[in-house]
Amino acid sequence: MKIVSLVVAFIGLSFISSAQTAEDIIDKYIQNLGGIEKLNSIKSIEMKAKVDYGGMSIPIQMISLRDGRTISKISFQGQEMSQGAYDGTTSWGTNFMTMKPEKNDAETTENVKRQSSDFMTPMLDYKTKGYSVEMLPNETIEGVECFKLKVTKKPQLAEGKDIPNIEFYYFDKENYVPIVVEAEIPSGQMKGQISQTVFSDYQEVQGIFFPFSMTQKLKDGEGQTIVFESIEMNKTYEDSIFKFPGE
Repeated sequence: MKIVSLVVAFIGLSFISSAQTAEDIIDKYIQNLGGIEKLNSIKSIEMKAKVDYGGMSIPIQMISLRDGRTISKISFQGQEMSQGAYDGTTSWGTNFMTMKPEKNDAETTENVKRQSSDFMTPMLDYKTKGYSVEMLPNETIEGVECFKLKVTKKPQLAEGKDIPNIEFYYFDKENYVPIVVEAEIPSGQMKGQISQTVFSDYQEVQGIFFPFSMTQKLKDGEGQTIVFESIEMNKTYEDSIFKFPGE
């Protein structure tokens, strides 16, 4: 009986020692991306990508700064359009019908401000941001065994009310990088449906690992894939690039 008890105790201790916590997974994720020192040294990221639409290959340039400013420029049929732009105060984009810049509504702008600290990844310094993480049972998604983390961020505005802002991260158990992020759509025609962002083809750029393929879709639905062609870091930009240009 003593031998049986010792074996059971040993198995229990082995399980405890090998158990992963949410903090362990995030620490390994940050380390695998390149380490906290390298990540904190990055002040800007410029990504050039292409997306297939209606048989056409559309080039996209995306610029993000550590201070939260961002802009995406899309070249289409000889014209350049801006989307997802934020200059630190105003969020805006080009109206596809009028081809003129327009400010986003106050609710959209407030939500952009609230997530402006998520440069690189929401996981970086998540405790300082006031975010919380919770370990959930492991799942298999996209054919890959994953750790599943529930990440609760700052509340977001939806239809004039503060609502929980929760994302579910699926981390590849072998490489400790997210391959899927899920969130419930809080408003609009698709309210209540689950959005998915699928990441793949991680590659190293100057000691930092980035996914070079990203697909955005509804859960169990078809999606739109963006393939990145180049990534540059720590370039400098004029403030005017991000500024709302006027009506």
